[in-house]
Amino acid sequence: MKKSLIILLFGVLTSFTMMAQSTIIKGSVKDATSSEPIPDVTITIEETQKSTLTDGFGEFTFSSNVPLGEQVLRVSKTGYKTKRYPIIVNKGQTVDITDMTLDIDVSDVQDMFTITLSDDELNDDTSGADNISGLLSSSLDIFQRTAAFEFSSSFFKVRGLDSENGSVLMNGIEMNKLYNGRPQWSNWGGLNDMMRNQVLTTGLTPSEYNFGGVLGTSNIITRASSYRKGGRVTFSNSNRSYTNRAMASYASGLLDDGWSFALMIGRRWGDEGFVDGTVYDSNSFFASIEKKINDKHSINFTSVYTPNRRGKSSANTQEVYDLKGIKYNEYWGSLDGEQKNSRIKEVEEPIFMLNHYWDISSKTRLNTNVGYQFGKLGNSRLDYSGGGNPSPAYYQDLPSYALSDSDGPDYAGAYLSEQEFINDGQIDWNRILDANVTNNINDISSAYALYEDRADDTQLTVNSIFTSELNDHIILNGAVNYKNLKSENFGEVIDLLGSNVGLLNVDSFDGFEYDNRNGGRLVQEGEKYRYNYNLFAEVVSGYAQGQFTYNKFDFYLSGNITSTTYQREGLWEHSRFLGDLSYGKGKELSFTGVGGKAGFTYKISGKHLIDVNGGYLTRAPNLRNTFSNSRENHSVVRDISEEIVTSLDASYIFRSPIVNAKVTGFYTKIEDANEVGFYYADGLSGGNDIADNDTSAFVQEVLQGIDKKHLGVELGLEAQVTPTIKLKGAASIGQYTYDNNPNLYLTSASFETEDGSIDYGQANLKDYKLAGGPQRAASIGFEYRDPNFWWFGATANFFSNAYIDVNALTRTENFYLDSDGLPLNDYNEELATELLKQEKISDYMVVNLVGGKSWKVGDYYISLFASVGNILDEVYKTGGFEQGRNANYTELRDDNAGGAPKFGSKYWYGRGANYFVNLNVRF
Repeated sequence: MKKSLIILLFGVLTSFTMMAQSTIIKGSVKDATSSEPIPDVTITIEETQKSTLTDGFGEFTFSSNVPLGEQVLRVSKTGYKTKRYPIIVNKGQTVDITDMTLDIDVSDVQDMFTITLSDDELNDDTSGADNISGLLSSSLDIFQRTAAFEFSSSFFKVRGLDSENGSVLMNGIEMNKLYNGRPQWSNWGGLNDMMRNQVLTTGLTPSEYNFGGVLGTSNIITRASSYRKGGRVTFSNSNRSYTNRAMASYASGLLDDGWSFALMIGRRWGDEGFVDGTVYDSNSFFASIEKKINDKHSINFTSVYTPNRRGKSSANTQEVYDLKGIKYNEYWGSLDGEQKNSRIKEVEEPIFMLNHYWDISSKTRLNTNVGYQFGKLGNSRLDYSGGGNPSPAYYQDLPSYALSDSDGPDYAGAYLSEQEFINDGQIDWNRILDANVTNNINDISSAYALYEDRADDTQLTVNSIFTSELNDHIILNGAVNYKNLKSENFGEVIDLLGSNVGLLNVDSFDGFEYDNRNGGRLVQEGEKYRYNYNLFAEVVSGYAQGQFTYNKFDFYLSGNITSTTYQREGLWEHSRFLGDLSYGKGKELSFTGVGGKAGFTYKISGKHLIDVNGGYLTRAPNLRNTFSNSRENHSVVRDISEEIVTSLDASYIFRSPIVNAKVTGFYTKIEDANEVGFYYADGLSGGNDIADNDTSAFVQEVLQGIDKKHLGVELGLEAQVTPTIKLKGAASIGQYTYDNNPNLYLTSASFETEDGSIDYGQANLKDYKLAGGPQRAASIGFEYRDPNFWWFGATANFFSNAYIDVNALTRTENFYLDSDGLPLNDYNEELATELLKQEKISDYMVVNLVGGKSWKVGDYYISLFASVGNILDEVYKTGGFEQGRNANYTELRDDNAGGAPKFGSKYWYGRGANYFVNLNVRF
């Protein structure tokens, strides 16, 4: 007994001795005004890689591998002014800094800029409009912030990569869509106050939440206890994407009984933005409720609902812009004195999340999440299966059509077309209604109707995220994840536009029945039309990661594995693809993705660091690029396989109290990718394989086995030259190209081959530039902050090396073959080379101004912010694409002979001078 007691006492004394010998930094952070604890404050030991977050009581602890000597704690959180606290750390002692305070930043610039990130993004129906600025907006890295705030309006893509290469999470649940791999920003648009708490990793650097993509991971935290106690009311006015915005939010902070909640409502609206006819109507609702059960367990429930409708704008040929200007939009016209846009994007997809946070110990955490999202995404358009093309910019109604008359230029006709288009040039809704009324009299089906392409998704996500600090040097991260998606896809008639007969559910181009088992059916408003099928997807994944931290050298190793299955279920039988070619469940497709990445940081000194990261991963193609024409049949892209991504970057980082700089070289290669596109083509070779031996068809283009190469250099620099003046600059010099000649084939209901496809061999795309924004961008600017709480700044941004997206079909053998499959007799190789030369967009410069003033009135904080974009009213193209109509040499040559092609490239233009004004009151 005595021996056992001695052993016990020795153990206790040893434990106390070990505790006494531990080196610890701990403390707490409170709001300077309310004295309330502030959760999720980032505490960083400067000149090291060590950082942590405060808990719900505003407390934090560093207990492993704590650096000794004179150190500086950097205390920061969005919405507060950053503070620096000098401390001295002695070995085996505890540094306790309780009740550090943070003052509210009444000129919270980062929040003000959010309108240019999530609200303006950019129409994801266009190849040139994908944008990742929302992924970067919370970054402290000067280059990433510049890319988000200054480059986004020019559709600049960091490293030339689409947003599918970055992961956006909410409370650890990935929000990227399985259909195209991209986040649907509008699912949480207008909730700026609630989306500000983010943890961001850029590039391949490790994240504790998931393996991530080559552009990094952003986790939006919506725990009720993480929000600053208090409220905010905001009103904004702009001429960008909408006219007005009103928001109100309130957070309770952590209450005495362990409950906390955060609420927000918002509305954004306007008859049109900068572009004509772009109506905007959006409401936003948010609620988060958390219960802290005890010191180890907390449960949080979050609901997000942001129904929104926005009118789309058209890409136009240069001829159209020359006649109508850069605000022109062909999709709308006046009806009963109001603007009516034929193409409305409507998103209504509520999100519900239940999150359990378990602090197993002071060094080990387990976060388990369940997410459920459902709702609809719709894109409307005009159906004119029984009438002429209603587009006011239809090529036969423009001057170029009269000038290219086969009997010689018709100058009189061109002048009449020009004047009619200049004086009107919008959809004639009354003519459309009259046509349907006339058909009613003759008991004929609707000539025109509005229908909507719908995707009604239901997705369940379950995951667990594990983090454990094994010892002073090693942190282990791991996660398992499960996703299940059912996507109902169909067309739906939303307006018969005055018809009381209905719309015939038949393909007017080739006469095929969309729903063969109910052939000749007339559909009414609210009924399905054109196509009706389900897509199923199931994803199971897991990852593990080790992070190793030492005095001079940090490194990490990370790996993941993912199993993905897809399946299509046809609910209608297409009359061109009978039986199990289109109806019922198709073959289940399986993909296995594996990935590994590693990196290290070498700390030359506190000011100089070298950071290197490399990764290799394989991933399943997204749903959009898996099926060659999912609306009509089960056909899968030929020889489909996992995509391969290889990426490497290396950075030199300099940090001092005055200057922060970072220069990064990067290389990324994507292999075996697929792309599926849709367009109408003239000049097809194929002979007897096309119905009626025709040379024209509506086709689905499948580009298979694509390799792309992205390489370049990024630079970010900022200098606090005086206490009130900061200089900043950033630049990206990249070269993004196709790196091989992928295979191209077309599918069409008009093709009479067994599977409805024709192979056109290799598309000679190697070394053509990838489209999607400028490949070179630079920014230089300054910011002045006066001690009396007013500030202003200006930036000049330079863009170059942007290219038009080339049409792949014209780079195949089809370009020089006649309809009989033999070479064209009059083919001129020198002229062909000129016709196929990729168009480079002109360089341009955009100057932006920002400024603001803030006041403290009693317990209220009032802030006024204003920005003017493109103050010099620069007219510039941001992107564009070659039309696919002219598929061979003869068609393209003849169309360009007169200098004003009927089917020239279509472009997007940036906004002219624009503004945004914001007023908010916080309490």
